[in-house]
Amino acid sequence: MPEVAHIMSALSDPTRLGALQLLWDGNEHCVCEMMRVLGATQSRMSRHMGVLKNAGLVIDRRDAQWVRYRRNPALNPQTAAIVDAVVAALKGNRRRAA
Repeated sequence: MPEVAHIMSALSDPTRLGALQLLWDGNEHCVCEMMRVLGATQSRMSRHMGVLKNAGLVIDRRDAQWVRYRRNPALNPQTAAIVDAVVAALKGNRRRAA
C-alpha cells in the first residue's frame, strides 16, 4: 500500500480531486472528457493523471490517440475508504454551496 502521505499528496490538488470525482463512478473516462469537464489542457490533465496513477488510485488504457482512466479495481480497501470519504465530502460541500 502506498504511504498515506503519498495518497494525501495526490488528493491535494483541485484538478486531481475533480478527476477522481468523475472516475469514482466506476466507469472508464477519456482524458478528453476530463479536459472538457475540468477545463484543463491535455498536458495539464496528463500530468495530474500521472500523479494519480503513480499513487495507485487509477489505471489507464490507451485507446487510439486518447488514454482512458478508471478507478483502480485492485485498490487497497483502506486506501479506497480514504478516497471514498474525500469524494463524499466533496459532493456534500457542493450540495451545501448550491
